[in-house]
Formats: sequence, C-alpha cells, structure tokens
Amino acid sequence: MYCILDIETTGGQFNEEGITEIAIYKFDGHEVIDQFISLVNPEKPIQPFVVKLTGINNAMLRSAPKFYEVAKRIIEITEGCVIVAHNASFDYRILKTEFRRLGYDFKKQTLCTVELAKKLIPGQESYSLGKLVRSLGIPMADRHRASGDALATVKLFKMLMVKDVEKEIVKSFIKTEIKSGMSPKLLDIVENLPSKTGIYYIHNEKGDLIYIGKSKNIKKRVNQHFTGTSSKSKKIQRDVYAVTFEETGSELIALLKESEEIKINKPIYNRAQRKSIFQYALYQHKNEQGYIALTVEKADGRKKEITSFTSLQEGRNALFKITEKHNLCQKINGLYDTQNGCFQYKIKECNGACLGEENPESYNERVLEFIEENTFENNNMVIIDRGRTFDERSAILIENGVYKGYCFYELNYQVNNIDILKNIIITMQHNRDTKTIIQTYLRKNKVYKVIQF
Repeated sequence: MYCILDIETTGGQFNEEGITEIAIYKFDGHEVIDQFISLVNPEKPIQPFVVKLTGINNAMLRSAPKFYEVAKRIIEITEGCVIVAHNASFDYRILKTEFRRLGYDFKKQTLCTVELAKKLIPGQESYSLGKLVRSLGIPMADRHRASGDALATVKLFKMLMVKDVEKEIVKSFIKTEIKSGMSPKLLDIVENLPSKTGIYYIHNEKGDLIYIGKSKNIKKRVNQHFTGTSSKSKKIQRDVYAVTFEETGSELIALLKESEEIKINKPIYNRAQRKSIFQYALYQHKNEQGYIALTVEKADGRKKEITSFTSLQEGRNALFKITEKHNLCQKINGLYDTQNGCFQYKIKECNGACLGEENPESYNERVLEFIEENTFENNNMVIIDRGRTFDERSAILIENGVYKGYCFYELNYQVNNIDILKNIIITMQHNRDTKTIIQTYLRKNKVYKVIQF
C-alpha cells in the first residue's frame, strides 16, 4: 500500500517551516482507496512569495485545524504504507519535523517520483512536477495546491509503476510487508485478486519473482495454480508468499507484457518461456512454375519470415485457413499431395494454379496481398483497444514496422499528438515474439481501431 502525498508550507528557514495544507491519497497500486485533504493552521505567518505561489493566505488558515488536531488521522491513513511524493525528501522531512515537535517519532519508507522518473523516463527537459506531467499529457488542476499536486503525482506514479518492467517498486513493497511479519495463506491471496484481464506476479518470501503469467481472469488463473497437481503447481504452492498484479484491460498488452517481462526477470518457474515460444514460421518462395508458395517450416533466423507459430500443427492449421480465405492452392502450399488438381480446385475454391489454368502473375497478386496485410514492413500505426477502466483506452505504437511499446490514455489528444504519445509510451523490445503476438492477435481478434500515420 502507498500513501501519495503533497504538503504546502509557510516557507522560511530550514526546519522552521510550518504546514499550511496537506493532501494524502492512499493507493493500493491500482486505485485510490482513501484520502485525507486539509488546510492546516501553522501558527506562524506565511512568507509573501508563498502566498503568491499557492494562493493560501493567513486569513484562510485562522479557523483551520492545527497540526496536532490532524496528526492522528495522518498516522491512521499512513499505517503500513510507503510514503510517495514528488521530491519525497522534502515532504517526509516536513512531516517528521512536525511529529517531532509533538514528541512522536514518525518513520516510514519513502519513494521519490522525481528519482523514479529520472530512471524510468530518461531524457526529459525538466523533472519538476508541472513540466513533467505536461510533457506526459497528464491533466493537472490546482497547481501548487496540495490536492492538485498530490492527485497529479498519483497519476504519474501509476504510469511509473507500469513502466517499471523489472518490478523494483513492487519488489521493495513486498520486502516491506515481510518485515512487518505478515504471512497470508493461499485462500487470502486469491481473495484479494481481481477477476479481470492482466498480468500476475508470484513472489517468494524474499520478494523475488518466481512466476509471471497473464490471464483474462487473474483470480481464476491463480486459483488454478494453487489447486493444481502438476509438479510446477506444487512448487508454486510451496514457495509463494505474495501475488501482485497489474490490470491491462487489453489482452494483447497482457500477452506482450508477459513475453517481455519473463525474458527480463527470468522467473525460476517460467523456464520454458525465457526463449522464443514460436518455433515454426511461415515462409515464401517461388516454385519452378513461378508461383509463390507459402510453407510452414522450422524457424530459421537467417530467413525472412511472414509470421510464426508455437507448433507445426498450429502453423498448418493457419495455412489451411489462409489458403481458403485468399483462394490459394493447397497443392502449391504443400497441404495436398496429388498429381492432379487440389481439393480446393474440386470444390471450385482454387482457380486452377495447381494445373496451370491460372497464370502465376494473377495468383501471386493474391499471395502478395496476404503478405502485405500480415507484415509491419515500414508500417506506422497505433492499435487502439480497451483500457483498464470504462473511460480509458490502450494504445500500441508501431513505427517503421518496429513495435515501440504501449500506453494507457484518457484524453484523445494524448494519442492524436504523436510527440505526447511517444512520451507516455512504455518502451518495449521489438523481437520476433512481439511481432508474432501482435500479428496473431490482430488475425484472430477485433480491436477498437487501427490508426495509420
């Protein structure tokens, strides 16, 4: 659990500042579950430049509660939480100072979104909260007021958690829970998981990732691990300490994240998926008669593939469908061994290329049309699909045929403005697995829309 906060002060000499306003949003990693916002009477005058900056003046604070009157609520809402703030050392120091004046030792782990942003979104012109969220297309209201700044920090932190593919933020939180002596049972773990699409991360007692998976129903899938009788399921049941998750809304993003994060984190029980799971590929070549033949073969990195498959059977099944859909020839594509016409020709779904009745130019035109539809070569496009909430969408960016990454957005201008889109994109690796995942998904499923640019 995280408490994302922002504090406004009177200004003045170091360690002599007083709090004028505080906003705290309790965040469970997915949504805000509690909040506390209050003006505070600092019992000292506000510096004139601070009045101009925040709009908070001495008159506004005369009837506001003093810090000792809100201290109990701050302790309650931050219990068991990591403190998150933009420039956390400042906010944490101010809070500790105020509590010290009351004779209370306020101690918490902290995370700074400035430091996290520098690591996860490098190359920004400025890491001040206002300029950073503007460059990322995050809407912001009430700048330099505690509530507005804290809410913008919530949205920024949510984005940073998604960009943290090595899961350092989550791992550090799991370790904090371990120190507090919690040991949840399997049933309790499952109870706290959503029945939604996304990625789940199974951790051991040290906080290390031991398994990463994706599902359209996270709760149901994790329950299967915990009730399964296979060797892997029993090992997971023995070693699991906690399960964290990340909703994606889009199944395509879940597939892409699972593929990349397994390769980055190398969980012990994901051994089979650390290498490419697509061992067979679809290739093209011209036969002696000049027709372009499509064949499924063992994947060969030296040859240019159209798409790839997890097994030979999956590849052959796909090739049968491709052949039928595009009126191609089963014999030419190696699916029907005969000296005469292919089966498709007999039912009038092949134009007779197998018998030389259709010329190669006409036949090859349909083959090339299929290839163009199913490759990203030099394509620039954004795939728009469902997001994590009703009013959110997801976007996957492909530039010059290369998969760049994905993002979530609420405002259309974030995706229509390519510069803002590139800023909020969570950068991902382009490889044959990601290319095939996208191709296969688009072939089998509908997305909201595809924007070419």
